[in-house]
Amino acid sequence: MHADTSIRLAVAERAARAGAAVAADGFRDGLDVETKDGKTDVVTEADRQTQRRVVEVVRETFPDDAIVGEESVAHGVAGADDEPKAVPEDGPAWVVDPIDGTNNFVRELRTWATSVAAVVDGEAVAAVNVLPALGDTYVAGPNGVTRNGHPVTVNDETDPEQCAVVPTIWWDFDARDEYAAACEAIVSRFGDMRRFGCAQAALSQVADGSVDGVLTNVDPNPWDSVAGAFVVEQAGGTVTGLDGEPWRHDSPGLVASSGACHDAVLAAARDVDDRTW
Repeated sequence: MHADTSIRLAVAERAARAGAAVAADGFRDGLDVETKDGKTDVVTEADRQTQRRVVEVVRETFPDDAIVGEESVAHGVAGADDEPKAVPEDGPAWVVDPIDGTNNFVRELRTWATSVAAVVDGEAVAAVNVLPALGDTYVAGPNGVTRNGHPVTVNDETDPEQCAVVPTIWWDFDARDEYAAACEAIVSRFGDMRRFGCAQAALSQVADGSVDGVLTNVDPNPWDSVAGAFVVEQAGGTVTGLDGEPWRHDSPGLVASSGACHDAVLAAARDVDDRTW
């Protein structure tokens, strides 16, 4: 492992754990909930406080790196409104989702994550997803993936009828036909379907073999996807766009799998989309 990558991995883990501790303090604690762009797009002060804490930890070691975070926080705070909302193609950056799965968080469901990815020249080099309410931490670097300190790898199931696949990212009310199509595409091909309401959790569970695939035709935000996609890849899985090309932060859609069943997961994802592949 390159020395700089090793440092970035250590900082990503330290920042994700510190942020997750802030979020956990606010979990099931009478939150005030606001909406952003729609009735289901919610945010809490815990999201903002968690992002501030993650940014503080990153800035201790990398004060000049760009930080792409989901939440806007007060001006004058590193990682605030003047930070980019897209992953830079050049130089180092950090991609942060303080609470991925905020709808679960506010409903007092345990599946949510604090996610931090380190990126260099547009490509992830380290990622950490902490799911404190579930007691799981996924750490991904050049040497593979650990869950709670133990190495994990993707499943090797090849029979789609033995696979469980997750539709992820949110189809808003004007795209419920696509949501329905995603569910139909999964249940008609695979053994079962799961939905966690947290993309980073879903991707992490592909990495540890708990599920076999994750799909969406929605073009995901980087904070919902960059860390988890890297976790899957480093655990031996396959991540592509709907075009079948290796996934990047600007790819169309997101299709992640163990690799053994990727063609079937990709076919299901393409069934949801009206673009021609």
